Order: sequence, then structure tokens, then C-alpha cells
Amino acid sequence: MTLAFAKFDPPLAQTLVPAGVSLRRAPGEEIFAQGEAVETVYQLLSGAVRTYRLLGDGRRHVCDFHVPGDVLGLEAGGEYGCCAEGMTDVILLAIPLATLRRLSAHDPLLGQRLLSIASRGLQRSQNHAAMLARLGAVERVAAFLIDFAQRFDADDEFDLPMTRQDIADYLGLTIHTVSRTLSQLQEQGLIDARASRRVRLRRQDELLGLCA
Repeated sequence: MTLAFAKFDPPLAQTLVPAGVSLRRAPGEEIFAQGEAVETVYQLLSGAVRTYRLLGDGRRHVCDFHVPGDVLGLEAGGEYGCCAEGMTDVILLAIPLATLRRLSAHDPLLGQRLLSIASRGLQRSQNHAAMLARLGAVERVAAFLIDFAQRFDADDEFDLPMTRQDIADYLGLTIHTVSRTLSQLQEQGLIDARASRRVRLRRQDELLGLCA
């Protein structure tokens, strides 16, 4: 079975597409950099993107993985709070921030949708921080797999677009711990992860129970 990408908000897409230009980025190619002034907002049309922060000691913290339909760059404070780069070949709609502000001023519903998107992003960040503080390694990996399947509108078998190092940097674990935990979940019959990036969720209810 294959991955089916998340569906767009049609009214939002109809408004944004005429206002932007289409961009393509290769895997690993930068979309925007942490600390740059926000001049462009992006909607992901296809592919998968990771956002991450570079910490003071040189380590990388992956903030999130983004799916088609996600809007990137709605930052408070005027600067991008993280770096963004493609994990796969990606197509993005790039909308100048000034254009987006002008459209929002003339379309209150658009402004409300964008505010809702920003609020959901903040809530997701808060939930992720709480998950890191509350859950152990097994629970974090289980929660990640369930979340991935739901956000990417995947069925019970899918290919992960990110590396295990990406997963480790997202979950606050080492790559060794991620690999060991995936093996543990496989031994318990909850998943099948024999291929390098292909995963099958065999008993989703039990996985959900781990991260409840």
C-alpha cells in the first residue's frame, strides 16, 4: 500500500494559488534559514519537509515534519524561527508576505484561516514539548508512528520520508535508541519495520494504548 497525502483546504488553496509562484526543491535543499527575515510564506503542495533549529552547541533539533497542505513561515517576531528543507523532492507555493497581508485585509475569512493555522501550529509545538517531557522512548516512537500515519493520511503500511536520525532529533533520542525501539515494537508484533524506511502498523490499537 502507498502513502496518500493529506487533503487541502479548498477555499484556502483557491485564494493562495493565484497569489504565489511554484517552487521546486530537491531533498536536502534549503527553503528558508533560521533567523532570516520573513518575507515569504510557503504552502507545501507535494512532498515532505522538515523544520529544525540549530542549537548553541551545534546539535540539531527537528521541530516538525510537514505534509502537503501545511503552511510554513507564519512566524511571530519577523524572523523564521527554524530552518526548513525538503526531505523529498518538493513543490511549494511561495507567497510574498506583503501580498498575504493585503489579501487578508480584504478577506476576513482568509485572515481567520491563517490565524487558525498559526494557532494549530503553536498547539502542536506545545503538545510535542509535553510528549517529550512525559513519555519514554517506546511511547515516543509509538506516538510518532501513529501521528505520521494520521497526518499523512496513510493506511497501515507506508514509507517514511525521513531518516532514523531525523526521527531521533525530533524525539530527543539517539539514533541507536530509535533503532532499538523499532526492533522492540517489531518483536512485540506491533509493527513490521524490516525494510529501511517501510513500516507496517500491525496493531494500531495497542500502539495507541502505549502513548495514551
